Amino acid sequence: MDIFKVLDLIGGLALFLFGMNIMGTALEKKAGGQLKSVLGKMTDSPVKGFLLGTGVTAVIQSSSATTVMVVGFVNSGIMTLRQSIGVIMGANVGTTVTAWLLSLMAIDGAGTFMKFLKPSSFVPVLAICGVAILMFKKSHKSKDTATIILGFATLMTGMSIMSDSVAGLKDVPEFTNMLTAFSNPALGVIAGAVITAIIQSSSASVGILQALSVTGAIPFSMAIPVIMGQGIGTTVTALISSAGANKNARRAAFAHFYFNAISTPILLAIFYGLDAIIGFDFLDGKVNEFWIAVINTTFKLCCVCLWMPFTKLLEKIATVTVKDKDEKEHYEILDDRLLATPAVAVERCKTVTERMAEISKTAIDGALTLLDGYDKELYEKVVEYEKKADRYEDRLGSYLVKVSATELSDEDSAEATKLLHIIGDLERISDYAVNILHSVDEIKDKKLEFSGECQKELDVMINAVRGVIDLSYEALNTGSLEKAMLVEPLEQVVDDLKDALKARHIKRLQKGECTIELGFVLTDLLTNLERVSDHCSNIAGLIIEISHRGMDIHKYLKKVKKGENDFNERYAEFAKQFSLETV
Repeated sequence: MDIFKVLDLIGGLALFLFGMNIMGTALEKKAGGQLKSVLGKMTDSPVKGFLLGTGVTAVIQSSSATTVMVVGFVNSGIMTLRQSIGVIMGANVGTTVTAWLLSLMAIDGAGTFMKFLKPSSFVPVLAICGVAILMFKKSHKSKDTATIILGFATLMTGMSIMSDSVAGLKDVPEFTNMLTAFSNPALGVIAGAVITAIIQSSSASVGILQALSVTGAIPFSMAIPVIMGQGIGTTVTALISSAGANKNARRAAFAHFYFNAISTPILLAIFYGLDAIIGFDFLDGKVNEFWIAVINTTFKLCCVCLWMPFTKLLEKIATVTVKDKDEKEHYEILDDRLLATPAVAVERCKTVTERMAEISKTAIDGALTLLDGYDKELYEKVVEYEKKADRYEDRLGSYLVKVSATELSDEDSAEATKLLHIIGDLERISDYAVNILHSVDEIKDKKLEFSGECQKELDVMINAVRGVIDLSYEALNTGSLEKAMLVEPLEQVVDDLKDALKARHIKRLQKGECTIELGFVLTDLLTNLERVSDHCSNIAGLIIEISHRGMDIHKYLKKVKKGENDFNERYAEFAKQFSLETV
């Protein structure tokens, strides 16, 4: 093997790894919707978790990405340790799909159809199709599809170059002797684990082994322990990722490690024990790409069969490894590990935004309740909720900026932009809750009291504002366009109520039925209430606009106020419901 063949091998390996990387990234982006659905399908059933992990990994073609995602889920409190074990098992099986795709290299036949199935025949066609889509299609979805196709074509081309560059090694005695050394099970496992740990991809290391198999010098006796070792090596990524995570996230990473590390010696012992009793004649036979795929899948399935009845034991071993500590368990609500799968990170931001909305809603509800009577405990809770909302906005804002810097689909990019706007509105709502507390303080300290008529009028407006808050909160949580469409008409009613209450206050002031001091407090209250409804309107408008792939909220509000989208009819209904005439 001369220097030029070595360069070919290095170049082929580079193309192979590059193609696998861009194909996996594009698949993750394309499969954003499926990845989001993972959040709603977590289950305590190991079998269902296994199927889920297999499906997700088969789609994104990376068990490392899946297990890192799982560590992030556990660290964020989305998934329990027990739930993670089934998904981890599935990830190990799902990643074998790559080896089956690469096994197409082993296809041989004289017929036209068989020749077309060979990568050397269809890869050029795929490449030109991918380039054509990339050049002439404008949508991001089409470009993602093109990237997947080109990634696969690059991967297969790199595989072909590697195979061609090492084909001549079959006539090199030194190469054959070196491979013979790895037929020792212990050395084979170590070699597979080390190589996979370095490149952090079991799919890639299996692919390299498949490329070497074209030399015809790799026996089953070497391939089997090396493939088993590759399973151990791929756990390094999750172990590294779990550094700094909470105890259950670290336990999930160790569960992944033990799943492979304990399975390997047990299955090796069973296999070679049977070999000693029965005698497997095929061990001296040579493997090709197809048989490596078979061994890889068989090993992973055997690992699952071995552990499926003992998932609680695996959980126990991981728990013993990472012991409980006295300090309170901490969950990172937004884990940077999830940035590796942007679609999941966006979905997580949406969930945390809904939690922030609950905090802001609780704060404003508490502040409005305090207007009916002072309660020190509730007062302190409202102050704490406002501080908590501030912390959420700061963390969410920073995290969404990181998410926006990743490769997002159009849908996820629009969702991230919407969430950035919404968290600002939610934070302002909690600020107005504290502003209302200032009015509560003034009423309490100065022993002020609204007249019975003024209090009834104010109650009408407060009820209308509560209605706006409830509608926008429900629209955010459920994505209901119907609820979102009701917010702006009711917000306009709140605006009208504010003007009406001010006008009525002036009349009472002129008659001497109210004081200027009470007027200042009332004006502040009306302003804060009206601004709360404004921010609720912004949130609802964003939900509606995002459904139409737009972000011009001000343009939307102008349109609805001109009477579009049944605005006038809904406004009339709310105006009747929250009328001052009955006061």
